[in-house]
Amino acid sequence: MRTRLAIRIHALLEKHLPERRVFLKSDSDTRFIRLRSETQLVAVAGVATMVAWTIVATAILLMDSIGSGNFREQARRDQATYQERLNVLSRERDARAEEALAAQARFNAALEQISAMQSELLKSENRRRELETGIEVIQTTLRATMKQREDARALLARLEQDTGEDAAAIETAASAPVQMTFMTEALLRTAQERDAIQADAKTALDQRDELELEIQLMRERSDQIFRQLEEAMAISVEPLDKMFRQAGMPTDRIIEEVRRGYSGVGGPLTPLSFSTRGEEPSPDEIRANNLLQQMDQLNLYRIAAEKAPFANPVKAAVRHTSGYGYRRDPKTGGRRMHNGSDFAGAHGTDIFATADGVVTHAGWQSGFGRLVKIKHAFGIETLYAHNTSIRVKVGQRVSRGDHIADMGSTGRSTGTHLHYEVHVNGTPVNPMTYIKAAKNVF
Repeated sequence: MRTRLAIRIHALLEKHLPERRVFLKSDSDTRFIRLRSETQLVAVAGVATMVAWTIVATAILLMDSIGSGNFREQARRDQATYQERLNVLSRERDARAEEALAAQARFNAALEQISAMQSELLKSENRRRELETGIEVIQTTLRATMKQREDARALLARLEQDTGEDAAAIETAASAPVQMTFMTEALLRTAQERDAIQADAKTALDQRDELELEIQLMRERSDQIFRQLEEAMAISVEPLDKMFRQAGMPTDRIIEEVRRGYSGVGGPLTPLSFSTRGEEPSPDEIRANNLLQQMDQLNLYRIAAEKAPFANPVKAAVRHTSGYGYRRDPKTGGRRMHNGSDFAGAHGTDIFATADGVVTHAGWQSGFGRLVKIKHAFGIETLYAHNTSIRVKVGQRVSRGDHIADMGSTGRSTGTHLHYEVHVNGTPVNPMTYIKAAKNVF
């Protein structure tokens, strides 16, 4: 059966591909190569396969070339869009920085104005005390003068009465000129003293009116100063209070903790106080005490702001590549918690402390590379990882804005960047909460 099938196939091939011979002739001999139908079929199949493969490969290369051109064009468009977005973000960042500088300037100007107003308020208070003392002296003198005037009037009335009752005796005593002269001189002196007392009383009353007017003007001036100081304090304290609350920091506890840490007092200066001589304090004294309390609160806010990480760890142009929260791990591709914020920039970019504190770690730590840890007040700790070099030592006290390290890619890192973390009582929190809360204050 197989033989018959083979014979039929061979006959069919012979019909379309008859047997051929290729002669090879030399000088002395002639040979030939016989190409059977099956051999020709294999050769044709091989050639067809090569041609088909060449066509497919050529088509693939053309499609790949066209596709790669489209991909490059798309990549260029994406890069241009991304660059434009970076430029927009850079302009927004510069605008926010200018606003922060302007806010700082306004804040400093408000502090200077508050200081000048406080000095003027103290001068006004001293002047008011002097005027009150002068009024008391004038009123005492006026009361004594009026008493003397009343005594003189009573004496004059008695003398006039005595003169009326003894008129006859005076007429009969015409021969006694010495007594009459004495009586006339006494009456004259009494009249002169009465006129002098009346003039002094009028002068004292005029002085009292002038002093009352001056006191009224001083009170109006003091009220204006109080209003300006109260407005300045409200403008200065409100942004700081809002900043702490947006950062999730309880202001009452923060202020109390700062007050306990800055509770020392001493000489030679003494605290400002208003004596009330055992009486109820006046409205001006109550307002002045309230202003002094607000000034103290503003100063405590300023101290607390220096101790909390409200500043940005990088001042150069950087890109915020990753935020706080769960993300895809760049090494393993799995989902993993990211406890900080990443800022990508040029190699060696300066890194700054975001608050006052003490360096607790400055060296290598697995995964973080070269790491700096700073312990701050209020149970806060900041971490600066993947640095190429470290500029501080353990135990060193640093201030906000001090240069502590240079940006690098040490440890578990895919490129040059800063990994920045904030811990509160040992628990990681979002660092951008503090930076965003202070963007319109500092």
